[in-house]
Amino acid sequence: MAEETSKARSYRRTVNRINKVITGLQRLGIAFGPMQLLTVPGRRSGKPRTFPIAVLPLTGGRYIVQAFQNAAWVANARAADTATLTRGRRTSTVRLVEVPVEERRPLLREVVETQPSSAAERYVTNGLADAPTPEAVAAAADRIAVFRVEAV
Repeated sequence: MAEETSKARSYRRTVNRINKVITGLQRLGIAFGPMQLLTVPGRRSGKPRTFPIAVLPLTGGRYIVQAFQNAAWVANARAADTATLTRGRRTSTVRLVEVPVEERRPLLREVVETQPSSAAERYVTNGLADAPTPEAVAAAADRIAVFRVEAV
């Protein structure tokens, strides 16, 4: 993976500040957009770690897509058997199943085609894709983790 640029670091700091607000609102029971709180055990500590995350309805189900290089939630999700998703006051236990690289490509194309253009730009800003196009993001499938959300 490419090293994070100063633009990506600045963007990530801004997102981290916004995520604190989103987490606080969700914990108060205020849900909005596709945002939910993902809680997974830390892969080393075993302590619950919570991340605001967008759960996207895509062809064939609900998915969570990595937006940053080295995202801690990705490593934790890979190590966990189950996770918890909280939206407002509703909580559910789920299994996150990582989608194989070849199966990610059409899903990533769909994300770029159906989400606001800022979603595609995020992959470029964060060094995951070379261009904000459906084909360029799909070509980066080996660098962008995608998890299918399944009920337990």
